[in-house]
Amino acid sequence: MLKALVAVIAISAVVALGVFGPRWLMLDADSRSDQGIVGCDVLNNTCRWTQQGNHWDAHLVKDGAQEDGTEYRLSVKTNMNPPRLLAVLRGESMYLGEYPVPMTRAGVAQDGSGQLWEARFTAPFCTTDPEMTWRIDLQTGMEAELDLPVKLTFKAEGRA
Repeated sequence: MLKALVAVIAISAVVALGVFGPRWLMLDADSRSDQGIVGCDVLNNTCRWTQQGNHWDAHLVKDGAQEDGTEYRLSVKTNMNPPRLLAVLRGESMYLGEYPVPMTRAGVAQDGSGQLWEARFTAPFCTTDPEMTWRIDLQTGMEAELDLPVKLTFKAEGRA
C-alpha cells in the first residue's frame, strides 16, 4: 500500500513538473517589467533613460542592405564618458549566441551634452525564420555590463 502511494505521488510530481516547470523556469517579459525594466524598440524610437545620474540616448537605423542581411547603425549618446563602449547582441526571440559589436567614439554631441558613440553591424539571422528579435546590452568593457533600466530590442529581417 505504501509503495502504491509513493508511486502515485511520484507520477503526480512528474506530471506537475511537466505542466508547470517551464513557466517556473522561464523569465518572461511580464516578470521583467515587474522588476522595473522597461522595453524599448530602439529601431523605431529613440530610447532615453537616466542611470546613476548619467543620461543616455540610443537609436538604431537601417543603413542599407548587404549580401548577408540588413546593415544597422547604432548611435548612443551619454554624458558618462566611458573609456570604451561595447554593444552585445543577444537573441531575444530565440538564442543564436552573443555577438559583441565594438562602438567607436564619434565625437561630442552637437548640443555639447555628452559623447556620441556609433557602431555598424549586420545582425545574424535564423535560416528558418526571417524575422528575429534581438536585444542590445551595453558594456563599458569586456566584462563590465551596464545594468540598464531599459531593454533595448529591435526586430531584424534576414535575407529574403
